[in-house]
Amino acid sequence: MKEALRYLQNAKEILKKAPIEDGRYADVKYVQEACGTAYLAIIKAIDGYLMNKGLSKKELPKSTEGYRKALQKYWGMLMLSKRLLKLQRFLLKRLDLDEELLFSFVTVFLP
Repeated sequence: MKEALRYLQNAKEILKKAPIEDGRYADVKYVQEACGTAYLAIIKAIDGYLMNKGLSKKELPKSTEGYRKALQKYWGMLMLSKRLLKLQRFLLKRLDLDEELLFSFVTVFLP
């Protein structure tokens, strides 16, 4: 989990570099980079969870579909939905992103 938190901290630092004009991020480059780094933080956190459930590093998913199946297996659909909502709120708060930007990010990476 330490590695996931480190990635999340890096995402926040990247986002701080983005200029803000009229209350919105003016340079999409930094926002995209921060979202990509936050996505990796999510992957690292899920990897840690799956390893705690008994998967070896070699058995960890290699694709988005693999992660979806693993989360369904270990969390169940109801828990997955609740946890994704919590994750969304967490990212909104921690990265100070607006909901529209986060929704765009989630629909690209977690269709």
